[in-house]
This record gives sequence, C-alpha cells and structure tokens, in this order.
Amino acid sequence: MVKIFLNGCCGRMGKAIAALCYNNPDYKIVAGGDIIENNTYDFPVYTSLNECTEEFDVIIDFSNAKAVPTILEFALNRKKPFICCTTALSDETVASILKASETIPVFKSANMSLGINMMVELCKQATRILYPEFDIEIVEAHHNRKLDAPSGTAIMIANGIKEEIDENVEYVYDRHSVNKARSKNEIGISSIRGGNIVGEHSAMFISDEEIVTISHSAQTRDVFAKGALTAAKFMAGKDKGYYTMSDVIAQYIGE
Repeated sequence: MVKIFLNGCCGRMGKAIAALCYNNPDYKIVAGGDIIENNTYDFPVYTSLNECTEEFDVIIDFSNAKAVPTILEFALNRKKPFICCTTALSDETVASILKASETIPVFKSANMSLGINMMVELCKQATRILYPEFDIEIVEAHHNRKLDAPSGTAIMIANGIKEEIDENVEYVYDRHSVNKARSKNEIGISSIRGGNIVGEHSAMFISDEEIVTISHSAQTRDVFAKGALTAAKFMAGKDKGYYTMSDVIAQYIGE
C-alpha cells in the first residue's frame, strides 16, 4: 500500500483522487494539505504543512502555482518523493523543482493522463517516419474557464515532436496577422475554449495526399487522478532524480 500526503486535497482534482483512494487497498491518503479547512475527510487536513506528523511514502500536489514552492520545501524537509501535478508554473518554480531532483525523487508531467502521454510517444514515432514530407498541426480544446492558451499539454506534445526533428522548429500560435505561406519547419498550435470540455488534443500530420491524425479525448477528470496515483505507485521508494510519465510508459513498452 502506498501512503500519500495529498496537497490541494479540497480542490476538484484533490477530491477526485480522494474518491479513487476510498476503499482501494493499493492507496491510502494519510494526510492532506489545503488553505481550506475540511472536516469531511477521514484523514487530517493541514493548513500549515509543518503541523503534519503523519508518516507517508509520497506527496501528490494538485494545488496551484503559488503553492508549489511551499509544498516543495515540505518535500525536501521530509525527504519524500514529490509528484507535481500542478500546471502553469513559473520558470523560477520549474528551476527549483529541477534543483530539488538532485536531492529527492521528483515526478512532473504537464498532463497526468497515461493516455495523453502515450499519444506523445506515438506522435514522436509518427514524426520520425513522416516529417518533413508531412506538415504538423496541433489542435487543443478545453472548457471555457481555462485561463492559459495553448494548453501545457499541447506544448508537451509539440516539444515531443520537436525532439525528433533535427532542424530548428518554430511554434506558430496564431496566423491571422501573418500574410505568408506556411513554412515547412512550423508546428501550428490552435486553441478552442467552450462549455465544459475536459480536454481534447489532436496532432495532424498532413501531406498533399493524406492526413494522419493522432488524438486523445479525456472523458472525465478521473483520468488525471488515476495518472497521479499511477505515478505515486511508480515513485514510492525511488532514488533521487527527475522522472516523467515517459518513465512510466517505458515499463510497458520495454524501453
């Protein structure tokens, strides 16, 4: 059984993770952290992390960007694996997470869905085969409350594709003000916002004769919660270092 400290336990994703752990013999949330006091859980919730005395195996953080430095310091002090699921982090915070991986095990992914990370691996394989004969475009769609555009996941997909291309690649986010033909080394990234879309991502490989589309559709937010728990099981007992969902997927594909 993996014992978890869940930061951001009173948020939407925190509640989803707590629900999945309820009566699940593989996971147990022993304590949580949040700025909101909560007496409905069967584990203590701390507004001040230093008050936590429970023992745990890993920390899952699904909070907000401003809270990450505090929970990262808590992970360093307790010398526990840190799973960062929070997005829209500043460059300074990302750098501090990388620095922390020199001391403790750190896991970070722009998207915790196992399926979306599998999509990235498939896009990398497609790029090796199809580029440069095929143009590459990425389209993402999310709910109307999402603040950032393009999504961090769209950038993650683009970065994975870029790794497979030897030449310089330009990300193009908006073409309405540019009156010129598309360059071969572009990756176009387009965003759609509306309704309650959980998350839709498509990578299109387009030639004059055919189109290959690799896509992923999140039906519920539980996919991200399940991915966080998969990461928790993977990280329990790991040595210091920086880990991503690619390391989890490598277990399945034998790399």
